[in-house]
Amino acid sequence: EPVDTEPATTEPATTEPVETEPPTTETPPTTGAPDDADVGDWQSVAAPDCECADGSDYELWQRPADPTKVVLYFEGGGACFSAESCSFTDGTYVSSIEIGRSPEGRGGIFDPTNPENPLADHSFVYVPYCTGDVFLGDNQQQYADDLTVSHTGFPNATKGLETVLADYPDVAQLVVTGASAGSIPTPAFAGLASDELPDTEIITFGDSSAAYPDAGPINALIGNLWGTTNNIPDWPVNEGLTAEEWSLPGLYVQAGKHAPDVTFARFDYAYDEVQSDFAALAGIPADDLLGFIEQTEADIEAEGVPIASYIAPGTAHTIVGGDEFYEMEVEGVRLVDFLATLVDGDVPDDVRCVDCARP
Repeated sequence: EPVDTEPATTEPATTEPVETEPPTTETPPTTGAPDDADVGDWQSVAAPDCECADGSDYELWQRPADPTKVVLYFEGGGACFSAESCSFTDGTYVSSIEIGRSPEGRGGIFDPTNPENPLADHSFVYVPYCTGDVFLGDNQQQYADDLTVSHTGFPNATKGLETVLADYPDVAQLVVTGASAGSIPTPAFAGLASDELPDTEIITFGDSSAAYPDAGPINALIGNLWGTTNNIPDWPVNEGLTAEEWSLPGLYVQAGKHAPDVTFARFDYAYDEVQSDFAALAGIPADDLLGFIEQTEADIEAEGVPIASYIAPGTAHTIVGGDEFYEMEVEGVRLVDFLATLVDGDVPDDVRCVDCARP
C-alpha cells in the first residue's frame, strides 16, 4: 500500500540530539594498487567567500589523479532547523570544521590502494559540511537572540563544483556522491554540472538519504528557514516551483527531467536509525523506513526518472567511507560491483534485501 508521507505536525519536533554521522573508519592501506593509478596528496582549496554555520572559516580539499575522471564528494554531518537542534555546542549537526584537517586516512571509496576500488584512479574534490542545511541553504537565520546560523551550504557546495570546472576542464566522467546529508544534494549538483559539462558522463551515487519523503508543509517550513528557494536552478522544468514543491526526492525528479543523460543511483540500509531519527525530528513518523525508501523511489520513477537502488538489511548509517563498502553483499551482489558497473558506464539492476527485518 502507498506509504502515508503526511507529517504528524507542520512544526519541527524537539528531541535529544541524534548522531549525525558515524565516526570515520580509517582503513590501513592494502597492497596491489592499480597499475595506472597516479594519485597525488590531498591539497587544501581556499574558500574565503565561504563559511560554516557559526561564521568560522571554511576550506575544501582535492586529491589529483586522472584529470579526466573526477569525484565530487559532499560530506555528511546532520541537519538543524530550530534553536535546540541548531545549537553550536550540542545541536544535531556539525557547525564548524578543523582547518587544515584533510580527508587523509579514510577508507572505502577514498582508498586509492585498494585494487577493487572503482574510483581508485579518480581525482577527488572533497566538500566538507558544516552548515546544517544539506548543502541546499543560502540564508542567515536567527533562531534565538544569541543564535544566528549561516545556512550557506549551497554556496559552499557551489565552490566544490567550481573547483571541478576550474581544475579539471577535461573531465570526461564526473561521479557526484556524498554520505548522509551530503548525499541529498547530489542530483541537484549533477544537473548543475551537466549545464557546464554537456559532453561529460555524469553519475550520482547517494549514500543513506533515500527515506525522506515529499511532505509539502515541511518542505516549505524548513526550506524557508534555510533559504533553499534562493538558488533553485534556472531550468525550464523549475519554472513556477514553490517551496512546498522543492522536496528532497523532487531533486531527482527536477534534475532528471532537466538532464536525462545523468545516471542516478543510491544506497540505503533498510532501517537506518539515523534517518529515522531525523525524520522524527522534522515531524515525520518513520516507523516504516523501508516503506519510505521504496515509496520515494516509486515516486521518482513515476515521473519518468530512472534510479538504480541498492537496499541492504540493517540499521546502520552510511557505507562509502569504510571497509563495509567492500564487504557488503546483498542477494549475491556486492556493493563495490554495483558501483563499478555504474563507473563502467552501465546501469545495474536494483538490489533489495529479501529479509530486511530489523535485526
